[in-house]
Amino acid sequence: MGLLNEFRINNIRGDLFGGLTAAIIALPMALAFGVASGAGPAAGLYGAVLVGLFASLFGGTPTLISEPTGPMTVVMTAVIANLIAANPEQGMAMAFTVVMLAGVFQILFGMLKLGPYVTMMPYTVVSGFMTGIGLILIVLQLGPFLGHATPAGGVLGTLEALPGLAASLEPSEMMLAAGTFALILLYPKRWSRVLPPQLVALLVGTVISVYVLSHVDLRRIGEIPSGLPDLQLPLFTAAQWQLMVIDAAVLAVLGSLDALLTSVVAESLTRKEYSSNKELFGQGVGNLMSGLFGGIPGAGATMGTVVNIQTGATTALSGLTRALLLVVVVLWAGPLTAQIPLAVLSGIAMKVGFDIIDWSFLKRAHRVSTRAAVIMYAVIALTVFVDLITAVALGVFVANVLTIDRMARILSKSVKTIECAASDGDLTADEQIIMRRAQGRILVFSLGGPLIFGVAKSISRQHAVLPDHDVLVLDFTNAPILGVSSSLVLEKMVIESLGQGRPVYIVGAGSDVKKRLEKLGVIARLPADNVTSVRKEALERAAAWLEDREDSQADTSCGNGAASVSTRESGA
Repeated sequence: MGLLNEFRINNIRGDLFGGLTAAIIALPMALAFGVASGAGPAAGLYGAVLVGLFASLFGGTPTLISEPTGPMTVVMTAVIANLIAANPEQGMAMAFTVVMLAGVFQILFGMLKLGPYVTMMPYTVVSGFMTGIGLILIVLQLGPFLGHATPAGGVLGTLEALPGLAASLEPSEMMLAAGTFALILLYPKRWSRVLPPQLVALLVGTVISVYVLSHVDLRRIGEIPSGLPDLQLPLFTAAQWQLMVIDAAVLAVLGSLDALLTSVVAESLTRKEYSSNKELFGQGVGNLMSGLFGGIPGAGATMGTVVNIQTGATTALSGLTRALLLVVVVLWAGPLTAQIPLAVLSGIAMKVGFDIIDWSFLKRAHRVSTRAAVIMYAVIALTVFVDLITAVALGVFVANVLTIDRMARILSKSVKTIECAASDGDLTADEQIIMRRAQGRILVFSLGGPLIFGVAKSISRQHAVLPDHDVLVLDFTNAPILGVSSSLVLEKMVIESLGQGRPVYIVGAGSDVKKRLEKLGVIARLPADNVTSVRKEALERAAAWLEDREDSQADTSCGNGAASVSTRESGA
């Protein structure tokens, strides 16, 4: 697979129109996210240009549109606030270094081929932290929505200051913000393909502020410096380097997840498979370059990607077109942004926050699963009031523990002991005859399903209550995988049986299972004839061994040849 993304010239009209539409959507969003992050509107534009340009060049999803997104902006806001509080003079430069580091991490993710694993996360966790991010974005916009700067202290600081903000709200700015929010919310969907609601809201809000509210002293963006951005050299300080690396890792994981989930959306719309590892590489290069030139981080943007595809784009030429159009804005249209009210951008960002929240799953999570609902609400709370990495780590851990517990209980039912002849299909007719002749002195320990560590406890319990027997047959015929924990329990079982003078036969061990047993030295403890792929052969050899024992005693527990099965499940 080549280094560059897929470019073709057989759909120039569709790609150019898709790029144009995506650029129109990107402009107000980039300005809004730049202001919301604390880095400024210019940083939002630089991020939209650079992330979009390099992700389109080197990514693995031809129609993906990459730019600053709500989730990435939320994390970047916290990064900037923390680093400026710790180092007022160099905090902003350090924040851009964090963006560069995040890009490096994503490049490494792609080179290490971790793409397929990034999205292997329980939906309850994904839903929870996305909803949490949406709530954070909404809370952080409450100050600007009411006509004030965002209070210090993040979510808790804003909530503590909310009564004061509400008591001294600026009616004009609040009306502009609320009007912007309402316009986007009520905008007819059929018009969105022609003219994005965010751009309409930006234009309408700005016109109203200039001609209707000209007598009001509104807070505005101000003129954005035109021309190319300045180079931001990486900057570390000994006191904050650990915090910077952790923040970069959070940005990298979140950006990777955001991009690949959007790639899945693009794949479903285009019916064309994407390369997850290549996409991570492209996203990493984009964020590295964005941080290097003072831009905020970005990821795959669902809204821009969907509109790009719906307007006819099929290759990465659309992403390049979008980036080049935004370059024109950066170079020559800076003065045109001077009159844009901050309240309008707050209304746009507030609507993005509501869109990020997973309303659909929130409404029915409790009906789907109580445990799932608890995990989701816990992740939401941790995301909002603690931090994202803690929320995701604990959410994934708890969800996986619950899943493993459920799988272990299910798989434990496939672990059973057969003492005598079985009439329920576990043994063939010939095998049943052998078992009847042995009269309960042969014990078949049947192991089914993946023997993961969660099943080890069930094996150990059954081992502790094994019935009397003279020969042990371990049947791995239906066990494709043997985990370390389960293998150690079985090793102990083999050693104890051999120590008591009872021969052990291993049956049906596949390549993976046999390799595990060989590494533990279990196979080496047994005669070569005691390891076979056919259960009947093992039973015949076990019966012959019993017949050769001069002191063997007949066990009549089966009684007159009657067939019986003794199955002990976990905890029985």
